[in-house]
Amino acid sequence: MSRVIARADEGNVPTVTTERGERAVFCGLTSIIWLHRRIQDAFFLVVGSRTCAHLLQSAAGVMIFAEPRFATAILGERDLAGMADCHEELDRVVSELLGRRPDIRRLFLVGSCPSEVIKLDLANAAARLQVVHDNRLRISAFSGSGIETTFTQGEDQCLTSMVPDLPTAKEGAQRLMVVGTLADIVEEQFRRHFTSLGITDVDFFPAARADDLPSVGPGTRVLLAQPYVSDTVSALSKRGAKLITAPFPLGAEGTLGWFQAAAAEWGHSAESVRELLATPLARAQKALAKAKECLQGRSIHFLPDSQLEIPLARFLRDECGMSLLEVATPYLDQTLMADELQQLGAEVSLIEGSDLDSALARVRANRPDLTVCGMGIANPLEAEGLRTKWSIELIFTPIQGFDQVADLAGLFARPLMRERQLEVGSWS
Repeated sequence: MSRVIARADEGNVPTVTTERGERAVFCGLTSIIWLHRRIQDAFFLVVGSRTCAHLLQSAAGVMIFAEPRFATAILGERDLAGMADCHEELDRVVSELLGRRPDIRRLFLVGSCPSEVIKLDLANAAARLQVVHDNRLRISAFSGSGIETTFTQGEDQCLTSMVPDLPTAKEGAQRLMVVGTLADIVEEQFRRHFTSLGITDVDFFPAARADDLPSVGPGTRVLLAQPYVSDTVSALSKRGAKLITAPFPLGAEGTLGWFQAAAAEWGHSAESVRELLATPLARAQKALAKAKECLQGRSIHFLPDSQLEIPLARFLRDECGMSLLEVATPYLDQTLMADELQQLGAEVSLIEGSDLDSALARVRANRPDLTVCGMGIANPLEAEGLRTKWSIELIFTPIQGFDQVADLAGLFARPLMRERQLEVGSWS
């Protein structure tokens, strides 16, 4: 394990300690679970092992009679030994799939650890299959391998694979592109708020339909709904889009800041945005009050897992009154996190990367009231009397925006409330 101290950039931002060592995270294949729910006419074909198939079925809770929009093309021993033509077999599987599912409008070939180990070129396979099925649907490939990435980065790879298909925007047309998967109900709420601000040219990427591709060009302003889309932002920037730096829409004040940053591109002042959004802001603050009673003054420790850790830490400290013992994130893009880092402040202990043994040792030494971590780490910590919150639950649950503020705080309050109930029950 190696640890180096990275000096913070200008301003009141945390100094970042970088760790390199063991980590415990899900692989990028997990992102298929929320992506296939969002892009409703897409299909995700994983080229991997039976372990990959079991992971997806377990994560999605798929019943045997269900027919979801994802599957695994199993790599057998002959494939792994180089004794079979994987491309020929893949062509056959894709043809059978499309014959059976004529409703599919986009096919993603998803790489896994096994397919990457045997150097199976799925990008070329996707290009070849696109020629064969060109009038039928779009086909692209991305990696969901867990060798180098954590589970949320699967979405980043998926969206990046779609950027070349985005049409070129007309010159002079200014549009807003909200990037990152959101629940349909959150998108509807955000559209209403943008309309109230006079911003009507808004696209959401990814959209609910595969053919609903937003245009991109120099007039495109990119606003991030999720923090783990660094490669997507780079790909959009190369096509002329401009990133709007903003806090992420988590919490009442975070959501307000998000809308203020977007509206500034359309010439609106921060004060006018606060006035126009006063009603949903007040509703969110009122809804937060009950959960805040449980969280106020409690300590929290973030282990690295989802890349949501920094904006969540800001929300829990500034809007819920929690104490931050340590905030760790698997990867830190300081450009995307610029506003969040400024708000977090220099006094926060911020870790990028992971050395699992050292991280767990600090949790055990600090004994926080709540630890946010992956599922594989949670049970051992619970057995030691430490309360935990699964970070993956924060991905599957709609938590962005004003109307979800109470639900977001409730995800952290519930483990602490359950602990109190158990304590009371033990004395009755």
